[in-house]
Amino acid sequence: MTPTYMLGIDLGTSSVKVIVVDLDGQIHGSGAASYPTSYPEPLHAEQEPTQWWTATVTATWAALSDAGTTDITAIGLTGQMHGTVLLDADGAPIVPAIIWSDGRAAAEVAAMTAEIGADRVISLAGSPLAPGFQAATLRWLRDNQPNILALTHKILTPKAFLAWSLTGENVTDPSDASGTLLFDVQNRAWSSALTHASGAMRAMLPAILPSDAICGGLTTHAAMALGLRPGIPVATGGADAPCAALGSGVVDADSLLLTFSTGAQALIPRGNVVVDSGGRLHTFCSTLRPVTGSGWYTMGATLAAGMALTWLQDQALGLTAANALDDMLHSAHDVPAGSRGLIFLPYLAGERTPHLNPLASGVYLGLTNRHGSGEIVRATLEGVAFAAYDAFLALESLGVAPERIIAAGGGARMPLWRHTVADLFRLPVFPLLADEQTALGAAILAGSAMDLLDPMETSRRWAIQGAPATPDRAVGERLHELFAIYQRTYQRLKDDMAELRRIAGKTSR
Repeated sequence: MTPTYMLGIDLGTSSVKVIVVDLDGQIHGSGAASYPTSYPEPLHAEQEPTQWWTATVTATWAALSDAGTTDITAIGLTGQMHGTVLLDADGAPIVPAIIWSDGRAAAEVAAMTAEIGADRVISLAGSPLAPGFQAATLRWLRDNQPNILALTHKILTPKAFLAWSLTGENVTDPSDASGTLLFDVQNRAWSSALTHASGAMRAMLPAILPSDAICGGLTTHAAMALGLRPGIPVATGGADAPCAALGSGVVDADSLLLTFSTGAQALIPRGNVVVDSGGRLHTFCSTLRPVTGSGWYTMGATLAAGMALTWLQDQALGLTAANALDDMLHSAHDVPAGSRGLIFLPYLAGERTPHLNPLASGVYLGLTNRHGSGEIVRATLEGVAFAAYDAFLALESLGVAPERIIAAGGGARMPLWRHTVADLFRLPVFPLLADEQTALGAAILAGSAMDLLDPMETSRRWAIQGAPATPDRAVGERLHELFAIYQRTYQRLKDDMAELRRIAGKTSR
């Protein structure tokens, strides 16, 4: 019998990853290609959509070559959330995409929130407004570059741009749409109040289809670029966070998905809409239809996880060797938990949960001449874990009580980080053995769209977990002592952080 293969495409923050997977979840081929982020001004973060497409073509050819087949039954999509792509009348990008880590729209967030009302924004969108979300970015464009919006015919997210490039259809799904903060998460439809306040026109926004619906067929142009046959069905797909949950077997509230990639996300499925009135968390639509499973999830997001390690390696320490990260992690293994009294606040790009503060900045506290690179590396890892735990405490306040943590992303492959999380959270941490759980989630949606797979059953069956890291109570107590200082440090320094950002903005001009 000829195997059935799906293609899963994951358009991430730093690279696109493509897998060829069969109905048993076996990955037969994979490919990846990276692209840069530009920072043209302080707080700005942009990427070129044309580079996404070029990388997707490169990664797809690599995955198909690795698998030794071009016989693809369906294609599933996932991508980074919140970003903004503007297309002109010909369907071409007008300006670079403004992505999730962009922080320029703080004033516009305040203005929109005042107009609509903070409580109503959270009730409608499931989350407070924040810079980097599409609603805030559009308002910034309205107020600062109205000529750009005047040229705009279509407003897309990164994943929706990928769907447009593959099918020529302007479509998205509830999970990606809810990440724009233009979406009514309870009614699973665009919100007229949020859309109007952003300055967008409803006609510019994509049509909404279920995540596991067929949104179109592969166009002749796209098929030629990818080396595939035209007409292959393409599923609408979903946003990266809920696709990661689907590909990780996290489909009920017994498990917390903790993803450590560029940023970090703590995510738990919900059967109904439960919002945080304090505005610390995001409640968005999942990739599952409510009639078949948990149709929503609540998530805390931190902005610098792997970003902090990359910054430390490339910019702070200037390490360029191919094995630099391994050497860094090895140096930290001989350092006791607590990093000999050194604490790191990883707010290199501001912070989202629980502070929602784009002006927050990084801090090493307690640094002395006794500390070397090993302590700095371990403190950086622990600081990322502290930020994730801060987000988890906000989830706990809504009645969340998971029994286990499923670890995904780059952190899942780091024993030191897994054990630090287990000790701090006081829960067992199970690493996922498959590296590409987000792309696997996209592939599950493609299979479901073709009626080949049940998404809930497949999610549990495909998620292969390794041996857990179990909590060490004594180490946990030491980390909790430092975590209390970590929390106090932010509260004491947040005003100074804002002032330093202001000074940096003046001196960069």
